[in-house]
Amino acid sequence: MNFPNTSSSCQSNPTHTYRATLSLPRTNSLIFLLPTTKRRTLLCTLRITACHESKSPQIKPNNPSLNVSLQHQSKSSLTESDICPELHDDIGNGNVGDTNNLGGNDNGNGGDSGDGDGKGKGDDDDGKAENGDDEFGPLLSFEEVMQETEAHGVTLPADMLEAAKNGGIQKILLLRYIEMQASAWPLGEAVKSIPLLRNRMLADPSFLFKVGTEIIIDSCCATVAEVQKRGKDFWSEFELYTADLLVGVVVNVALVGMLAPYARFGRASASQQPGVLARLQHAYDALPSSVFEAERPGCRFTVQQRIGTYFYKGVLYAAVGFGCGLVGQGIANLIMTAKRSVKKSDEDVPVPPLFKSAALWGAFLAVSSNTRYQIINGLERLVEASPVARKVPPVAMAFTVGVRFANNIYGGMQFVDWARLTGCSVPAKMHPLR
Repeated sequence: MNFPNTSSSCQSNPTHTYRATLSLPRTNSLIFLLPTTKRRTLLCTLRITACHESKSPQIKPNNPSLNVSLQHQSKSSLTESDICPELHDDIGNGNVGDTNNLGGNDNGNGGDSGDGDGKGKGDDDDGKAENGDDEFGPLLSFEEVMQETEAHGVTLPADMLEAAKNGGIQKILLLRYIEMQASAWPLGEAVKSIPLLRNRMLADPSFLFKVGTEIIIDSCCATVAEVQKRGKDFWSEFELYTADLLVGVVVNVALVGMLAPYARFGRASASQQPGVLARLQHAYDALPSSVFEAERPGCRFTVQQRIGTYFYKGVLYAAVGFGCGLVGQGIANLIMTAKRSVKKSDEDVPVPPLFKSAALWGAFLAVSSNTRYQIINGLERLVEASPVARKVPPVAMAFTVGVRFANNIYGGMQFVDWARLTGCSVPAKMHPLR
C-alpha cells in the first residue's frame, strides 16, 4: 500500500514502501502494532478519516508538528479493509486479530496472533508468568493492593505487604485472604497469625476439608479397631486409646499439610540473603510441595526437583514418624508398665521396644505413607482440575473422602505386615498407622 503525502486517495501497491502523514488524535484512535522483531513492536495512534462510499480513505493531518512517517515493507502491507470504518470498529472492540501481532501489548500479554479480547495468544506463557494471570487472577500492583485492603479495612501481614511492594499480589489470593481473615474465631485469628495455615488455605481452599477428612476417617477406623480388639476392656484401657488417638491427629495433620500446595510470598528477598541457611531455604522454596504439584507463574519445576521433593518429603515424614512414635509408644509403655506394677496377668503382652517401634513408624511414613500420599495428591489435582469438578465441586470432595478412606484401610493392613516382618508386636491399643 502506498500513501503519498499529497494524495487524497489510497492506492494498493504491495511491492513498494509507503509513506503517510499522520497525526495524533484526541478520539477515535486506531492502534497498529508495527513489528520490528518478533517481540519488539512500535505502538502508533492514528487518526483516519475514511470515505465509506467511495472506499477511498483520506488521511488528514490536524497538527503538522505531530506528523509521523511510517515505512512498511511488503510483508506487512495494508489493504483498504484495514482502514475501513467497519474494520476500525471491529479492531477497536478487540474483535479482529491478524498475523502481524495486532491486538497484543508490550506488558507480557502479546503474542503471534490476536484473539477476541485483543490479547495475543502466541508464546503467552512468559506473559502470564510476568503478569501472574493464571488461576489466581491478574497481578495487582502495590497501589491496587492497598486500595483493596483499605476498602475492606484490612491490614496485611508483614510478608504479604513485602510481596505487594516487591512484585504485587495476585487478585484471587488477596480476596481469599480478606475473606478468610474475617472468619469467625478461631479460624480468622489463626489465618492472621499462622502463615503455614494461611498460605495453604490461600492456595487450596479445600485444605481444611482434606485435613478434617483425614482425621475423621483415621479416628473412626482406630475407634472401630480398638473396640473390636479390646471388647469389654475398652473403657478400662481408655487412656491407651486416647493417647493413640491424639498422636494420630498430629500425624494426620503432618501427612496432609506437608504435601499441600501453598502460596509463596517473599521468596525473592529470602534468596538474596547471604549465608548457608538462606541458600538452603532458597533451595527448599524452589521445590514443589509435592511431586505432582501444578506449575504456576513464578513456580516452574524440573523433573529433578520433583524427584528431589519425593526424597526430601520422605526425610520429613521419617522425622515426624520417629518423633510421634517415641511420644505415642512412650506414653503407651508408661501406662502399661504402671498398670502391671499394680496388677499382673498371664495374658499381658510384652511391652513393645520403644526405639525399635519409633524407627518402624519413621520408616513406614518415609516409604509407604510418602508414596501413597504423593499419589493421592496427584489424583486429587486431576479430579479438581476436571470440567466436572469445576462445575460441581462436591464431586472433588466425594473423591477426596473415597480415596482417603481406601488409603487408610490399605495403610493399616500394610503397617501390620511391616510390624510382623520387623518383629515389632502391634498391641491392641496401637492402631495400624495411616
